Amino acid sequence: MLIYAAVNSNQTSVKTFILLGLSNVFEFQIIFSILLLVTYTITLSINILLLIVVRSNYKLHTPMYFFLSNLSVIDIGFSSSVVPKILANTLSGDKSISFLGCATQLYFHLALGCTECLLLAVMSYDRYIAICKPLQYSIIMNNQFCLILAVGCWVTGFGNSVILTFFTFKLSFCRSNHVEHFFCEMPPILQLSCQDIFFSEIVEYISIVLIVVSSFLLILLSYVCITLAILHIRTTNQRFKTFSTCASHLAVVLLFYGTVLFMHLRPPSSYSPHQDRVVAMVYTVVIPMLNPIIYSIRNKDIKHAVQNMIQVHLF
Repeated sequence: MLIYAAVNSNQTSVKTFILLGLSNVFEFQIIFSILLLVTYTITLSINILLLIVVRSNYKLHTPMYFFLSNLSVIDIGFSSSVVPKILANTLSGDKSISFLGCATQLYFHLALGCTECLLLAVMSYDRYIAICKPLQYSIIMNNQFCLILAVGCWVTGFGNSVILTFFTFKLSFCRSNHVEHFFCEMPPILQLSCQDIFFSEIVEYISIVLIVVSSFLLILLSYVCITLAILHIRTTNQRFKTFSTCASHLAVVLLFYGTVLFMHLRPPSSYSPHQDRVVAMVYTVVIPMLNPIIYSIRNKDIKHAVQNMIQVHLF
């Protein structure tokens, strides 16, 4: 259903958007909904478990697990800003979302996405200090400095989202209200505007470069230094263990940043709805599930903490 509100005599503005969803085939919608529900349940379960374990175990009150807890909160919110609405639209058959609802979804999606980019860079810096400067680690990564870094990530992410959301929804959307996507994201929303979107795109590109690209480069620099430090480790087993852990972290980081940059740094002419849905699914649904598995569940400290918690509660 199309709902428009008059702006002037020859221009109208959309008041309700229609999210076209993941597929138009009913059977595929059911399959996708089941997969989304399973993935979302795993994401919530693992991240909440991590938060409980870190909170309840005093030995895990370290900078690394403090940042991992922040990452879990972000992943829960990041996935929750998209998946429940997809499931609701698919199951009810009503794919509409209000103008305010779309703006709210875009705001929190951008805010949490930017915050995660910055936090991943902070986490890589934390690992760099721990591996390359172990004797100075406790001095540099003290509680006050860690809190400043975490708060800085959250404030910058949510502040940046205010700017991006404003320059997206200040436009008039009079061409159509059908969003070629399964949630409200900046590139497909801008495609609906009947105004010149050049300035909004410039603001988006500047934001991506300052936050996403700079964070990504900092992470790569940190891991280069970490790799060089690993090569100086004399024990082969310890060298392989450290390298394996860093490699898995870097693989997830590359997947996350690669899909985000692909989605937001392309020229408008290369916009492809079907391709973009797959790419967006990776960093909004898959990555929030992988993060706690790669960063935490594989960690022996977390494993021992979970085992101890189960033993205490069961026996």
